[in-house]
Amino acid sequence: MSAITHRIADELGVRAAQVQAAVDLLDGGATVPFIARYRKEATGGLDDTQLRQLEQRLVYLRELEARRAAVLRSIEEQGKLTPALRAAIEAAATKQDLEDLYLPYKPKRRTKGQIAREAGLESLADALWADPTRDPHQAAQPYVQAAPNEGGGDFTTVAAVLDGARDILSERWAEDPAIVQPLREWLWAEGVLRSRRIETRNPDDPEVAKFRDYFEHDEPIARVPSHRALAMFRGRAQEVLDLRLAQPQEPQPGQPSLAEGRLAQLLGWSHQGRAADDWLRRCVAWTWRVKLSLSIERDLFARLREAAEAVAIQVFGANLRDLLLAAPAGPRPTMGLDPGIRTGVKVAVVDATGKVVDTATVYPFEPRRDVEGALATLAALVLRHGVELIAIGNGTASRETDRLVGELLQRLRAREGQRVPQKVMVSEAGASVYSASETAAQELPDLDVSLRGAVSIARRLQDPLAELVKIDPKSIGVGQYQHDVNQAALARTLDAVVEDCVNAVGVDLNTASVPLLARVSGLSAATARALVRWRDTHGAFRHRQQLLQVTGLGPKTFEQCAGFLRIRGGDNPLDMTGVHPETYPVVQRILAAAGRPIEAVMGKAEVLRTLKPEAFADERFGPVTVRDILAELEKPGRDPRPDFRVARFEESVQDLRDLKPGMVLEGTVTNVAQFGAFVDIGVHQDGLVHVSELANRYVADAREVVKAGDIVRVKVLEIDVPRQRIALSMRLDAPPGAAAPRAGYAAAHGVRGGQVRPRAAEPAPTAMASAFAKLQGLRR
Repeated sequence: MSAITHRIADELGVRAAQVQAAVDLLDGGATVPFIARYRKEATGGLDDTQLRQLEQRLVYLRELEARRAAVLRSIEEQGKLTPALRAAIEAAATKQDLEDLYLPYKPKRRTKGQIAREAGLESLADALWADPTRDPHQAAQPYVQAAPNEGGGDFTTVAAVLDGARDILSERWAEDPAIVQPLREWLWAEGVLRSRRIETRNPDDPEVAKFRDYFEHDEPIARVPSHRALAMFRGRAQEVLDLRLAQPQEPQPGQPSLAEGRLAQLLGWSHQGRAADDWLRRCVAWTWRVKLSLSIERDLFARLREAAEAVAIQVFGANLRDLLLAAPAGPRPTMGLDPGIRTGVKVAVVDATGKVVDTATVYPFEPRRDVEGALATLAALVLRHGVELIAIGNGTASRETDRLVGELLQRLRAREGQRVPQKVMVSEAGASVYSASETAAQELPDLDVSLRGAVSIARRLQDPLAELVKIDPKSIGVGQYQHDVNQAALARTLDAVVEDCVNAVGVDLNTASVPLLARVSGLSAATARALVRWRDTHGAFRHRQQLLQVTGLGPKTFEQCAGFLRIRGGDNPLDMTGVHPETYPVVQRILAAAGRPIEAVMGKAEVLRTLKPEAFADERFGPVTVRDILAELEKPGRDPRPDFRVARFEESVQDLRDLKPGMVLEGTVTNVAQFGAFVDIGVHQDGLVHVSELANRYVADAREVVKAGDIVRVKVLEIDVPRQRIALSMRLDAPPGAAAPRAGYAAAHGVRGGQVRPRAAEPAPTAMASAFAKLQGLRR
């Protein structure tokens, strides 16, 4: 097995054989969902999270090996590859370590140090470094040239010669990994990220003021949380903030800095009053100021950004997973309302299958104010189509539309025997993107773009997963600083999340859209379109083997996708389950042992639990696979998503002004960041539960306690009506306005004395308002 395999195994804490099996499967074209679900025997049960980590590390380490080979080849071509250097390069564990080793040999433009070496000054630099008792001016005298040389160097004075010797030494030191790496790690451990407002920017400008928290802010760089790092980097990109890497302690005037002292220590040199020591001290200071300070700052800022982006992408992915796997309302007739004021409220009714059966536009608001007409239209649609759910988009005019629907429901309740629909506020993030997309044009060619959004709102209540896969994940709006992170890395992560979610739930082969099918293991957009064309031409699929009749879908693709595609009411009951067709012979052995037909076994736990998996295992499919088959037969076609329920909003609370400190309300978590969770409590403005108010214990990351879609009970702490901010707490025993942060919270986030002022050190309402501003003000 390769060194890469053993390294990944060590990192994941699993056996090398497990990793090698997974690598072989990935290299053979298998997808992560397929391997996680149907190749547990081969990988020793690696789950999808481990496999995603494995896949990511495999790409990185293979890139590292390719770069290592290129570096070795380049240095060897220069004739400078010594056995010791080769060993060091082969031992480099990261791309940064490898580039540090390659730096002295990397082809570059001619430097001052190179020019000085070409002029023969290297022997002088070596002599002064080796013997500081020599007088620099006397030692430099023989190297003075009569005229500038042809190579561009002007060494016609003693000062110029000594500067050339300094350039040689400083370049040598600045390219020595044994010096650069310890300095870099010391500054990462003890350095301070210093943020200041650029003086020319007006602090009262709204675009500047949203970075007010960072106008004068110092924080240990290694402890800066992801959201603060990205906020400060955004401020720098917008030329509002000036960021610097500061040393732990500023030097006294005329004294060397701590970094210069560290550099001298690493060089093994100290000032002992010898003839060349003053000159060497200037060389050390020059090396730090000119050669190292900016490059190390750049390296550490890149390191901070990379770590911050990784966290932000992870948060985005986790929130997206929660949203996609949110409880579906199921096949129930649903009305979708896309609120608008002057342009009217767009209305779409879909039946239990999601098919559009009616549309309308009502104008209850300015300028028409046709409230009665709107209520009559909506009531007629509810009665005509037996609407059971009303999904209201949470955008502009959602508050007014919600009140309109509330009036509608009151009137319907007054009708004797009338079943009253349930109203649900639905995030409309991405609905406009879908409306104008090619997918929407193909699905709803006869509908105006404005009405397509209402259809999407209705369908995403019925089945969030099936509808949201039609939208670019970045447009769904559950991330923080999504435009500030590496877009390629973000897209890869979000695509993986969507793929994992779709395959975890399974897809109805006879009703799924092209975008949903394209997310199934092994299927591409082209294959998904071919599946739909076959379905349109030949009618519904009757059994999974018909997949092989689809153009472009061969045995390998069939292997990858078949287990995730469900056929309800088909010829073979197994086709509606997650049992893969390759294991149908195992099921036949199970049925023979049970002495019953498939219909008498599926869903019968009392029968299946008497069977021993080991009795049906063979050379290809072991007990682990058989155990999965039995579990699937026990609950055929089970949906891993939770049961549908919605928060019960307080009817008397319709607006921010209706809120009072101390109120306890039910709400839905709409978004989660490290610093807290945003909760919809029915007033059309999400409130923030700061991370310190999530539980009666220390919480480092809000996702430890809540996730998007959770129904929670919260207490109102503070309402800021002018700024549309609500501070909430899930610590229902805490008094309103109580100071939020627990002891140790500030320390855990790197809060120290002086100018280090992270938000956690503030009282709860202020901390929450600041955190709210981070996401709401900076996420755009």
